[in-house]
Amino acid sequence: MKTIVTQIFAGAVQAMPGDGRPTGIFKRAVDGEVEIGYEGIVCDAQADRRVHGGPEKALHHFPALNYALFVPRFPEIAAQFVPGSIGENFSTGEWREEDVCIGDVYALGSARIQLNQPRSPCWKIDARYGVDGLTKFVAEQGVAGWYYRVLAPGHCRAGDALALIERPAHPVSLREYWDLRHAHRPEPAALQRLIDTPGLAPDKREGWQQRLTWLLANPP
Repeated sequence: MKTIVTQIFAGAVQAMPGDGRPTGIFKRAVDGEVEIGYEGIVCDAQADRRVHGGPEKALHHFPALNYALFVPRFPEIAAQFVPGSIGENFSTGEWREEDVCIGDVYALGSARIQLNQPRSPCWKIDARYGVDGLTKFVAEQGVAGWYYRVLAPGHCRAGDALALIERPAHPVSLREYWDLRHAHRPEPAALQRLIDTPGLAPDKREGWQQRLTWLLANPP
């Protein structure tokens, strides 16, 4: 299983139009080779590293196919839905949340990266596009893209293949992850399978464990 990274994006921290809060969501396409370190693309920056960036959210991948899902709901800003606009580092013309799994390990150029969690959409999406409700829509539909941690630093460029080299024995797709997140009372066995999935971000594992503990202590 592989696809092509069609574009790579990076950017500097700047003021969000309208309110001046710092943001790294505005990124530009990068030509040529980029260096990937343990905290992401070396020439990239994040404004609030509590929620973006760092070892567990080093690289953000957003499939270009997901932009088409926004257009029927927000036709008045359809022209804004182009690769790079939601703040991603990698764009591909294939794959969605149904196609990738927590714990997947990929080769990209000379780097090795691991999918460890979905992106959690925040206020910056609405602010970046100048519309109310897009952040909520992204969360409800579970189409926020996903994060990688870096297992082995390296270099890559647009046009390189993103190739799956390892998948957990009992994989949980990102679509299953979002389904569990939206479920009122998910099945404990399904939660346990997610919790046990190698590669899941530690803070997400802790949160799911807390939910499972509560469910078991409060049967219907």
